[in-house]
Amino acid sequence: MNWVCAPSNVFRNPDRRQNVSCLSLAVFTKGCQAVQIKSIKDVLEASVIVGAESLDTPVEHVYASDLMSDVLAFGRPNSILLTGLATQQAVISAHIAEFKGVVFVRGKRAKDDSPQFARDNHMVLLSTSYDMYDACVRVDCVRRGSTAIPPEALVRSSVPEMSLRHMFLVNGGDFANAGMTSTEVKSILKKLGLNPKLVRRVAISTYEGEMNVVMHADRAQVNLTVTPRVVNVSIIDEGKGIPDVEQAMQEGFTTATEEMRAMGFGSGMGLPNIKRNADELVIKSEVGKGTQLLMKFFVESNA
Repeated sequence: MNWVCAPSNVFRNPDRRQNVSCLSLAVFTKGCQAVQIKSIKDVLEASVIVGAESLDTPVEHVYASDLMSDVLAFGRPNSILLTGLATQQAVISAHIAEFKGVVFVRGKRAKDDSPQFARDNHMVLLSTSYDMYDACVRVDCVRRGSTAIPPEALVRSSVPEMSLRHMFLVNGGDFANAGMTSTEVKSILKKLGLNPKLVRRVAISTYEGEMNVVMHADRAQVNLTVTPRVVNVSIIDEGKGIPDVEQAMQEGFTTATEEMRAMGFGSGMGLPNIKRNADELVIKSEVGKGTQLLMKFFVESNA
């Protein structure tokens, strides 16, 4: 397989065709009509933690995120937040952004003072057993006036210009949990019904990037974005950076310690393996600050 190295460490795979099929994802609601929180509670089969008296409150937008800085930056007033962070800071962030309530996904419930804070500020707190993606799909069906959730809606829908976004945190040196993020990414893509070959390429690339963080960085944020045409994965770490990207791209080159090699890691195939599986790879690195891996995988029929 031939690769072209463009300026700024951009790697493109010329052997993968660029014709893509359009996969529409009904995930985030955009420009939706107002719905009552009760409708959201019902479709998510959620339990009420706080605010049963306020379930008739209308909300105009739904925002799903585990990154509170994004909630503050991009959230709109009169929204409800779907999040996996069952903490008081999540509820405070929603309140500051003028949200009407918070839904904890994956069955999570706050163990701190979140309920009291929500009660004092007239917010609704709910908890649903659905994960983030399934919850967003169900809420979108309510927004479109559907009371039933067809099985196929949990995989594909005809709503254009939608996108799915997930954010994960990876800690350097955490070998015990290494691979959990890439496993979650793989699970999400499989739920979307994407081509298994495409899912495999994304999972392998994400895993290689995740392991690089665990071995060589302090911490990283992994972002997954799925649109009708492309799957984007970015891994942005804080660490020592890569002094020579071209050298790091050579198969067999490694800076892994003997301890890491003894655990089966550090063979020098991480970045080359990402390059082999991604349709496009951009590497930005600054010594002493960190590295960014930006990967694109086109949603195409032959995957």
